[in-house]
Amino acid sequence: MTTPLVDAYEPKRFAIAMSDLVALAKPRITALVLITTAGGYWLAPVKAGPSVATLTIIGTILIVAGANALNMYLERDIDGLMERTKDRPLPAGRLAPRVALWFGVALSVAAVPILAIGANATTALLAVLANLSYVLAYTPLKQRSHWALLVGAVPGAMPPLLGWTAATGTIGAGGLVLFGILFLWQVPHFLAISIFRREDYARAGLKVMPNTVGLRATKHSIARYLFALLAVSLLLVPLGVEGPRYTVLAGTLGTVFFGWGCWGLHDEAGARWARSLFGISILYLVLLFGALIVGAGPSPL
Repeated sequence: MTTPLVDAYEPKRFAIAMSDLVALAKPRITALVLITTAGGYWLAPVKAGPSVATLTIIGTILIVAGANALNMYLERDIDGLMERTKDRPLPAGRLAPRVALWFGVALSVAAVPILAIGANATTALLAVLANLSYVLAYTPLKQRSHWALLVGAVPGAMPPLLGWTAATGTIGAGGLVLFGILFLWQVPHFLAISIFRREDYARAGLKVMPNTVGLRATKHSIARYLFALLAVSLLLVPLGVEGPRYTVLAGTLGTVFFGWGCWGLHDEAGARWARSLFGISILYLVLLFGALIVGAGPSPL
């Protein structure tokens, strides 16, 4: 009588294990990668065809998912100390650490030939640099300095550049601006998180700006980076990548984002404001890439 009961649980256990493997890849972050990579490809002045676009997106998703899994492997003890991460598969004990390690390695390795053959060597090289810098530089530096944020923003800004290089074979000024947009966006996005999660980060021993230089300095950094983000986002117009429609849309979105960031300079703005800024930052990025597509007009693969 016990054997059927045990067997009945096997599909459920398999489903949980698969769900935990997906969680290692951080699917919400990977979804943003999908949007920004596709946006970079769409905006490129030349196109390499639908098969290249598809393989580029697949390869980029794999290399980012692999980096995320390796990050979870390296930070499994730290994740167990924070409220928002303690239920992840590794600190919760649902997966063995070696599973995450080999899962991350396998995804990362599989992505390289897909990008190299499906797109080009430049795209594959940039993807490898992003993966290694995220895992080997950003992840350990988080415990030593709040400047780790800027190090981590480099691989985080790579996806649209990968889309651009896959289409063109070269980096180009337009690709660099797209990289700059995502790089600058990440700073206020993460600083907002670090404000309303500052106690969590302190408990885990991670260095974040509110806990090392203070809340006021953090807010001023948010405002400065938001202003830079607004300015850089408009550089696509003089480069000829975007036109008047984009100028209006990006200018409006950037001004609203910058304005809400500046409101946080008031002393009474605290965790609640930071949480709202975090939500606005995600909405801004999605709408900005929508504006990029609308502004550029139809573009065949």
